[in-house]
Amino acid sequence: MKETADILKAYHQAQKEGKKTALATVVKVEGSSYRRPGARMLITEDGTLTGAISGGCLEGDALRKALSAIVQQENKLITYDTTDEEDARIGVQLGCNGIVYILFEPIKEEEEFNPIRMLSKLQSRREDAVLATLFSLNSREQAGTYMVYREGESLLKARNEALISDAQEVYRSKSSGFYTYPSPHGKSEAFLEFVRPVISLVIAGAGNDAQPLAEIAYLLGWEVTVVDGRPSHASAQRFPNANRILIAKPEQALAQTPIDEQTAFVLMTHNYNYDLALLNALLDTRAAYIGSLGPKKKLVRMLDELNRNTREHSGRVYGPIGLDIGAETAEEIAIAIVAEIKSVFTGASAQFLKEKKAPIHVYENGKT
Repeated sequence: MKETADILKAYHQAQKEGKKTALATVVKVEGSSYRRPGARMLITEDGTLTGAISGGCLEGDALRKALSAIVQQENKLITYDTTDEEDARIGVQLGCNGIVYILFEPIKEEEEFNPIRMLSKLQSRREDAVLATLFSLNSREQAGTYMVYREGESLLKARNEALISDAQEVYRSKSSGFYTYPSPHGKSEAFLEFVRPVISLVIAGAGNDAQPLAEIAYLLGWEVTVVDGRPSHASAQRFPNANRILIAKPEQALAQTPIDEQTAFVLMTHNYNYDLALLNALLDTRAAYIGSLGPKKKLVRMLDELNRNTREHSGRVYGPIGLDIGAETAEEIAIAIVAEIKSVFTGASAQFLKEKKAPIHVYENGKT
């Protein structure tokens, strides 16, 4: 979602400067690729790129294709095949042993359902959504970014009952997938992308060790809230990129902090009683991640003191916090914490990728 936010910001800047733009989207991958379906990049007519559709190997040729789409004012689907010697001759040379399909869409501001408006709709609320992108491998007609669906509402270019039904299935299963529909030109494919709100990270504690954690989370595009009872520590000067800074007691902090299933809470105030009060309240929330800085015995003591040291409650709290990467400094500890939070939200094992037997990315439901 940070990529989407960056693209929207870049688009509005281009609009102010009177520059034409196009959106490039990875819609399908066969085999291996650096980026998977849903990766996007905005291209302006002067060659400015925001986002990424590869590790850098496609961007040069993608710029040329995007400019062509802007000039001709029509959507284009381009195939990059690593097994095709022609790609090597034009300088693409993916090196990923895969076939990548990129959809290029010129942005027409006057169109009610242009891709930017669809992406803006995604970011309008902190709610799950499904984004549908339609394309065809055997036709010049490319429908493009087509629909944003949320439970009970949808924004789409034209009524399509089958598409809406499949979007509802993706929404319920919380799993992106590919679908095929008949069209006047044979058939069209759709990538239905399940999109969750960005992670909201609440850092309880405004000490020096919280600063690198807030900065790394900001770089990832997470929403960052810093909570502390000390005005001298919880300040915009110390946390310039935090979305919110709260100076509050534990009970006040929770009352002012929206918590949903995309919320991670880190207890690192170095104040035992403050952490204790927050932990007691957090165990009754929907927070997907609760982490406690400090030794295991501290966490056990807090749960015992609260009379809540059950398997269910102890299983919800990550303490000592972070992955075991041998972290020592505040910056290294911040990396370990962020990595653990990311693995919890994605359900990843956090193992070495060299030891993983399955593909790195799994995004296709197999339904056609």
